[in-house]
Amino acid sequence: MSPQDKSVSILLIYTGGTIGMIENQETGALEAFDFQHLQKRIPELKELGCHIVCEQFDPPMDSSDMGPDSWMKIVRLIAENYHAYDGFVILHGTDTMAFTASALSFMLENLDKPVILTGSQLPIGMLRTDGKENLITAIEIAAAKENGQPAVPEVCIFFENNLLRGNRTTKTSADNFKAFYSYNYPLLGQAGISIKYDRAAIYRPVSRRLLKPHYLLDRNVAILKLFPGIPPQVVESILHIPDLKGVVMETFGSGNAPSESWFINQVKEAVDRGIVVVNVTQCQAGNVEMHRYETGRRLLEAGVISGFDSTTECAVTKLMFLLGHGLSLPEIKEHLNCSLIGEVTIPSGLPR
Repeated sequence: MSPQDKSVSILLIYTGGTIGMIENQETGALEAFDFQHLQKRIPELKELGCHIVCEQFDPPMDSSDMGPDSWMKIVRLIAENYHAYDGFVILHGTDTMAFTASALSFMLENLDKPVILTGSQLPIGMLRTDGKENLITAIEIAAAKENGQPAVPEVCIFFENNLLRGNRTTKTSADNFKAFYSYNYPLLGQAGISIKYDRAAIYRPVSRRLLKPHYLLDRNVAILKLFPGIPPQVVESILHIPDLKGVVMETFGSGNAPSESWFINQVKEAVDRGIVVVNVTQCQAGNVEMHRYETGRRLLEAGVISGFDSTTECAVTKLMFLLGHGLSLPEIKEHLNCSLIGEVTIPSGLPR
């Protein structure tokens, strides 16, 4: 993109979060400011040269309140404005940003334009804010083109100089500016003096098709995080939640779990009742290999499905997405055993 390329248009969607807060001079409290006046607050945006239009959630939402309804609202905004803009930037609170990015990657089928989520650890009105640089660079990435095509046509998170695939990312720090990391997939780009892209890592659609927005999500999922000495009643209570359809089970190491018969039997009974159980590791990096150890093999025999190297955030939203579309259990398992949009790495020739 040329710095003076006024033909490039970006839709900025402000959902809420720390980045949009400004201190009330009278009370000292942090309040959301009107992003329609964004360029007055950040005059540097004019130097980007692109046309920026703002849409704002009313009222702005704390990221702890974001969920399926909010994701649908974002998808609808993007779908309704898809042909009018070259890229989209979503300002979002950091706490659940990885969940939203993962969900959007599934809900925006055939996406071939950038959707960049960003935010900040300090409000944009504060002197040392990281929000200004995050926002400016996110807009620059959303507007970037190579040979007339979007440079990054996928859902991403940009934070503290790093461009990350949205469905591969997790929040790793509550107070550092470098708050997000992608442990199992390389950076898509880095911002320094210039923005350098890893073109081989960027997801590109095989063919250009019309955007197909999805709004069907099933919330009847749960996370079961294992820990040494976990009581049977804890496992039983989670696996017997009324209307439960899917469970993301956070296991040890490469997908291991207690080998006691009570645990294996409860998991098998849940699978036999039609509950989809997906195995992801509690480790920050690495993947699930249930064939590797006996404890993992017992889960495999009980009908647990490997989450491979998926983040918990991605596994949860992928389950919501698949369950929401009324697929049969074999169809859901088939989709979980493949990468839909670059969200997992499927090892070749390994048992699943």
